[in-house]
Amino acid sequence: MRSVNIFEAKTTLSKLIEAIESGREDEIRIARNGRPAARLVPLSTQPVGKRLGVAEGKFVVPDSIDGDNEMVHRMFEGE
Repeated sequence: MRSVNIFEAKTTLSKLIEAIESGREDEIRIARNGRPAARLVPLSTQPVGKRLGVAEGKFVVPDSIDGDNEMVHRMFEGE
């Protein structure tokens, strides 16, 4: 595990991120006045989970999406 001070982290941030992304480093600690203050680690690449179909069965899609246009127009006009 590599440790860098804040000044070095600011001036070489893109190189530090590249080292994390490439797997050369699995964690880089950033120190302030010699004391650890933060960690630079890779983001998880695991999928978050199933996204498609999460609302399946929760609502009904009308045959025509334009069927209520007049009512919506009146609502916006305050009628």
